[in-house]
Amino acid sequence: MVARGNDGTTGSDTASVDLPGGTQSIQRALAVLRILATARESGLGLSEVSMHAGLTRPTTHRILGVLVAEGIVEQRQRSRRYVIGEQIPLLALSRRTRDPLLDIVSPHLRAAVGEFGDTGFFTRRVGLETVCVARELGTYPIQALVWDVGERRPLGVSNAGIAILSGMQTDAARDVLAKNRSRLSRYGVSTEAILREVAMARAKGFAARASSLIPGASPVSVTIRSPCGAAQGALTITPIPRRLSPKRTDEIVARLCMQAQAIEYELRKAAAPRPPRSSLEKGSP
Repeated sequence: MVARGNDGTTGSDTASVDLPGGTQSIQRALAVLRILATARESGLGLSEVSMHAGLTRPTTHRILGVLVAEGIVEQRQRSRRYVIGEQIPLLALSRRTRDPLLDIVSPHLRAAVGEFGDTGFFTRRVGLETVCVARELGTYPIQALVWDVGERRPLGVSNAGIAILSGMQTDAARDVLAKNRSRLSRYGVSTEAILREVAMARAKGFAARASSLIPGASPVSVTIRSPCGAAQGALTITPIPRRLSPKRTDEIVARLCMQAQAIEYELRKAAAPRPPRSSLEKGSP
C-alpha cells in the first residue's frame, strides 16, 4: 500500500524588477519554464500560466509561442495545455557529470532509510522553491511517497522547506515567505503559521509534523548546510503517523543529524583548496 499526494500547481516568484527590456523578457520566459516544471506532465493552460506568472494573456501567449517554436515547451494537441518540451532533457545531456552534492548525499540517505525502513528524501533549495532531488524507498510495507523526484514546491510549504527556513536568518526567511505569500495561500497555509513552525524548528533543531500537507505522512527533517553555512537543503524521513512515537522521533532526528553532519563534513572537504603539488609529485627531476 502506498500513501501518496497530488498537489495543486503553483508558479514562481515573478516580482517586478527594473531590468532592460531584453533581460526582462528572458526573466519572464524562465519564470514560465519554472511554472511549467512545477506542473510536470499534467501541464497548464494559457490562463493558468498567465495567472501564476502574473503576466497578461497576450504577453504569456507570445512567450509560450517562442518557447514552443524552439522546442523548449510543447503544447498538447487535444487539451491545448503546455508542458516542458523534449529539448530540456536533451540540453541537460550536455552535462555528463552528476550533481556532486547528490553523490555525497545519496549513501547517507540510503543509510538512514535502511535503518528505519521508511521513505527518505533529499530536498534542495532553488531560489524561492524546494525541489526533491532524491528519493529512497524503505522496506516497510506502507511507504509515504509524498514527493516525486523533480517535484517543486514553494519554500515553506513542505516539512523540508520548514527545516531549510529554520536554518536561515529570521529576516531572510521572512523575505522568502513574503515573496511566496500568494503561492502559499493556494496550499491553504499562511505566512504567520509557517513562521511559527520555523521558530519551533529552529528551537528544536529539526522540523516535524504530526500531520503533513499530504495525508498519511509524518515527516521529520533536518537542515543540510553548505560549506559557507547557508541552508542548502534538507534530509527527511517520512513514516506513516502510527509509526512515529516521540521516542522514534528522537531516534530519527539523532540519525538524520549524524548523517547531516557527515554530509557537511564531506562538502567542506570537497570545497577546501588543495595544496600545490611538489616538484617530485609532478615528476620533475
